[in-house]
Amino acid sequence: MEIGNRIKSLRARAGMSQEDLAGRIYVSRQTISSWENDKTYPDVQSLLLLSEIFDVTVDSLIKEDVMTMTKTIDSGVRTMKQMAWVMVVFLLLMIAAMAWLVVQTVVWDWDLAYAVPTFVLALVLWCVALCAAVQVERNKKSHDLVTYREILSYWYGEPVDRDTEKSRRERLIPVWMKTIRFVGMMVLAAAIGYGFAMLVDRLVG
Repeated sequence: MEIGNRIKSLRARAGMSQEDLAGRIYVSRQTISSWENDKTYPDVQSLLLLSEIFDVTVDSLIKEDVMTMTKTIDSGVRTMKQMAWVMVVFLLLMIAAMAWLVVQTVVWDWDLAYAVPTFVLALVLWCVALCAAVQVERNKKSHDLVTYREILSYWYGEPVDRDTEKSRRERLIPVWMKTIRFVGMMVLAAAIGYGFAMLVDRLVG
């Protein structure tokens, strides 16, 4: 891949730092670094902005890299879709397992020792969903996606517009705060599963 070297060369020629360039095209400095090191590739919108900033054509930026970039982006979209579905399916299975656990321990009045396999199953399902969610987050980070609109655009292969007030505001949020929010969402999912199980208990009981 040559696009990374081209971006780095054009940036240096323009006397811009990675942070300067990132601010001009509404991505993070890490994203610029990933492009220049051929870890990820710019989407269509970013390519257009890069061509305007460096006053070159998009063709001169990508040249023979077109096929490789297309395959890489398609692969990234496919991975995100697969992991998103895995996350949703296993969360639903976890909720079903929690409901079944309540049926066993409350409705049928089983001893807790006999319900341990069901509890372990629910825990395993939750862990799989968590791992899938982590993969989705990694994919989002590698392609600098921070809002649902950006994710949907990437999902459907459309240009990603990062020049919105919400996008800029989201990128100002510290990493530690995003981590807490992510963990909180997974804990909330587990709590929903428990709440659904309690609802089943009330309806059946």
